[in-house]
Amino acid sequence: MTVPIVAIVGRPNVGKSSLFNWLAGRRISIVDPTAGVTRDRVSTLVEHDGRVWEWMDTGGVGIVDADNLTADVERQIHMAIDQAAVILFVVDVREGIMPLDEEVAQRLRGVRKPILLVANKADTEKLAQQAAEFFRLGYGEPLCVSAEQKIGKDELLAAIVARLPPDTGTSPPPEPALKMAIVGRRNAGKSTFINSLAGAERVIVSEVPGTTRDSVDVRFERDGKTYIAIDTAGVRKKTSLANDIEYYSLHRAQRSIRRADVVLHFFDARYRISRVDKQLAEYIVEEHKPAIFVVNKWDLVKDRVDTERMAHYLRAMFPMLEHVPIAFITAKKGKNTLRLLQLAVQLHKQAGVRVSTGDLNRAIRAAIEANPPPLCGNRQPKVFYATQIGVHPPTIVLFTNGPELFDDSYLRYLTKSLRDAFPFSEVALRLILRAKGESKTVETTQEPPDTPDEGLAIVRNSTASPPPRPRKKNADTWDF
Repeated sequence: MTVPIVAIVGRPNVGKSSLFNWLAGRRISIVDPTAGVTRDRVSTLVEHDGRVWEWMDTGGVGIVDADNLTADVERQIHMAIDQAAVILFVVDVREGIMPLDEEVAQRLRGVRKPILLVANKADTEKLAQQAAEFFRLGYGEPLCVSAEQKIGKDELLAAIVARLPPDTGTSPPPEPALKMAIVGRRNAGKSTFINSLAGAERVIVSEVPGTTRDSVDVRFERDGKTYIAIDTAGVRKKTSLANDIEYYSLHRAQRSIRRADVVLHFFDARYRISRVDKQLAEYIVEEHKPAIFVVNKWDLVKDRVDTERMAHYLRAMFPMLEHVPIAFITAKKGKNTLRLLQLAVQLHKQAGVRVSTGDLNRAIRAAIEANPPPLCGNRQPKVFYATQIGVHPPTIVLFTNGPELFDDSYLRYLTKSLRDAFPFSEVALRLILRAKGESKTVETTQEPPDTPDEGLAIVRNSTASPPPRPRKKNADTWDF
């Protein structure tokens, strides 16, 4: 179902993003005194008084972007206005009418849609009285609110509902079948991939590093199912963060990983793996998320290196994620993007598999009988019982006579045995050891066995001898 869009427009620094976060009930858009922080259309669903709408934040009208992305930001604003059912024209009551406010008013003059004038930052009664001057913009009496002081929320929501198109009685949009976080270094092609999936220019694509700042949820449909792709800011080393905007972008990227069902870790095929890539992979491991390594811009290097060679390089760089499939795509041309979506759906299903307690204990018993755990001092490690206590990720508890008696190599053996017996081949498996009468747990995430694949250019584990590594050309690129 298509829900109506309520778009927030206005000049920079009138508090559009603060207003957006306030009504959304959580921090989504980055709020910073720096003008021009928001570039893309940031949106979320809001429900009030039985009505549901898509709440959309936009960049500041008239901003001169420091990275020469002014035309891109303006295009995003224009698309938001064009798609909106209701428009919130936001002004700053503290500063009064500014020339850019008049420019926004003039731009909206020909828009044949309900426009609600909202005077933000009306923190006191005296400031609210100053809002009268905004009458001359030609949009009626302004509604005074304060996102910072949380004043006027109910009145604002009621005013929005009153201006929405008639309710057709349709139900709210369904929960997405899958949420994917698209993460990686700057300029790896994440936004291009998002636009390819959505079939529209949903986020700004530019060669300028750091174009995306917010984490942008893009909702799209394929084969009758709804998906959410979360575009994130490119990650940099913490010591290289230039300002607060990049700091908040980093934390929003990490939050996107936490709330995603599957993580697509993007790499630019032209560049070698960096410390940032490794730190990002460690965070994926820490959160036990199903993941896919996505080698983008493959068309630029495929004549110099094959997929097997690149796969061996990635396996060597990320031994803790040896189970993660590797996909090779060209997002700019849309090559393999839909197959990559299908692969993500498959991983989500794997992470949701639940096995019976009987089958699980038989598999553990068979593994121990085939290869008993070595003695720890004069004590024999024992597993009394096993049970699966959760999915996403598959979480298995082993009740033992002492977690400290099992060494890492034997835990790897048990994990491999479980992967051989059950369909956990490409997702993180969470293994918890407990001793009777003890609350302390020991957790480990282990690697799965090899799994064959057909269709999309994907590489799983390989036992072949690795080819020579690419030669280092400079600090970032590889000479294949």
